[in-house]
Amino acid sequence: MSAVPRVVIVGAGFGGIEAARALRKAPVDVTILDRRNFHLFQPLLYQVATAALSAGDIAWPVRSIFRRQRNARVLLAEVTGVDRAARRLRVEGGAAVPYDHLVLATGARHSYFGHDEWSDAAPGLKGIDDAMLLRGRLLAAFERAELAEDPAEQRRLMTIVIVGGGPTGVELAGAVAELAHNSLSGEFRAIDPREARIVLVETGPRLLGAYPEPLSDVARRSLEKMQVEVRTDTAVTAADAGGVTIGDGKRIEAATLAWAAGVAASPAARWLGAPHDHAGRVEVAPDLSVPGHPEICVVGDTAAVARADGRPVPGIAPAAKQMGRYAGRRIAAQVAGRPAPAPFVYRHHGDLATIGRMSAVVSLGPVRLTGLIGWLFWSAIHIWFLIGFRSRIVVAMDWAWSYLTFQRGARLIPERRGREAP
Repeated sequence: MSAVPRVVIVGAGFGGIEAARALRKAPVDVTILDRRNFHLFQPLLYQVATAALSAGDIAWPVRSIFRRQRNARVLLAEVTGVDRAARRLRVEGGAAVPYDHLVLATGARHSYFGHDEWSDAAPGLKGIDDAMLLRGRLLAAFERAELAEDPAEQRRLMTIVIVGGGPTGVELAGAVAELAHNSLSGEFRAIDPREARIVLVETGPRLLGAYPEPLSDVARRSLEKMQVEVRTDTAVTAADAGGVTIGDGKRIEAATLAWAAGVAASPAARWLGAPHDHAGRVEVAPDLSVPGHPEICVVGDTAAVARADGRPVPGIAPAAKQMGRYAGRRIAAQVAGRPAPAPFVYRHHGDLATIGRMSAVVSLGPVRLTGLIGWLFWSAIHIWFLIGFRSRIVVAMDWAWSYLTFQRGARLIPERRGREAP
């Protein structure tokens, strides 16, 4: 048995890593559990899906991150439940991991709004496997179009539908347009990739609904300039391997579908038997603890946290980092017998989304950046948030190469992914 308090952190995303780092000088034993052995920089997954970056450019081994933090250890394990009374985690295989303090930072998964049967046809972007699957389908569809003799089948294979007009959907649509119109141009003989049809479908009245309206308009104009067909006020009512049906009953035949429309929290609320919101996020106290269980904190996309004005804290990396850091400091204060910190307050530093080459929208309070300046700012921020000096250098060099040559160096189709293409 450990002679010092045992802090167990489930999830090595932004929130979990910040919680562990905040405890590096505390007299505790820290255990980080994750079902993957790497930390993933999720905001750039769409660039893996569109062959702009390799998977290794945005992933970093968790053990490497904590190799110098002597009070931390890493376990590769999948949690299946929490025994609150015994203060133990149940993990796959039947083992149990005891804790004195628990931080749940288990993130989110795709939400198909009650239509989980759409998931096979329209994969989302939450993990490396999702990005590799989408990349394989996208590239294989062009290869199949080169072989097809029927013009209608060629058009179907060269049609890509992206569902969801938030930052992920907007960035993915712009990246797909650049791939088709620039990187693949001139490489085929029977088809012209520049004729690909890219459709972005959004249920709401505008793209980037959480952003200031002028930036939403800039994003839409930029995408349309890139020949992306933007459909707002349009809901998807059916999706299958052949395409989608939208609200007016119109059918869009498409070989490649991507889902960027919604997320749902991990099963943490079910593990805890705790109150949760409609998306499954645990309703936490102002100090991010589970009501009635001060030894358990929930952070990041797993937690339902409100701002001072009542609006929910957004599910973005800076919010998860702030919550994780707060949870770690709260535990450190409790262990040291110091007064607990003031209730958690989220500080929103701005919204960023890139639309394509030399085009992005940035909202920093009253400051608005668009075009090349916005793109440079977006690039610098994302490179800075990458973990590890090597990742920052590699990504910066890949972007510089793509900028100068329009080429993408990760255009490989794994055999299994190619066979899965429709």
